Amino acid sequence: MTHVGQCFCGAVALEATGEPEAMGYCHCASCRSWSGGPVNAFSLWKPAAVKVTKGAEHVATFSKTEMSQRQYCAKCGGHLMTNHPPLGLVDVFAATIPTLAFAPGVHVNYAETVLRMHDGLPKLKDFPAEFGGSGEAVPE
Repeated sequence: MTHVGQCFCGAVALEATGEPEAMGYCHCASCRSWSGGPVNAFSLWKPAAVKVTKGAEHVATFSKTEMSQRQYCAKCGGHLMTNHPPLGLVDVFAATIPTLAFAPGVHVNYAETVLRMHDGLPKLKDFPAEFGGSGEAVPE
C-alpha cells in the first residue's frame, strides 16, 4: 500500500510505501516543542519506503541534535517527517499521511510526559534498548 501525504499548503507531497516498522507516541520535550502538542504520533519507516514526490525544493531541514533531521515545508512551515540517521529510520508524522490506519504500539520517553494516556500500551521511560535507550517500562 502507498500512503500519500502533504504539507499544510500542499507545495510538498510525499509517499510512504508498504507498512511502517513501528507506530506510537513520543512524549519527549523536543517532539512536544516541535509539534506544538502534548505528544507526537509517529510512524517509523525504512528510508527507502519514503519519498518526496512533489516540491522537494521547498523541503527545509532543522537539526537540533545528530539524532534528528526534522523536515518541513519552507513555504508554509508544515511539518513532514524526521530522519533519524542513527536509527536508520524516518518518522513520518501520522497526521501527514491521513490514509495510514494509525495503530500505535508503544509510548516512548514517557518519563517526560505532560499528558498521561491510559490506553494499556507499553510506556517506556525513554527508548527501547535496541535504539540506545534503557528499555525500562514505567507505569501508566
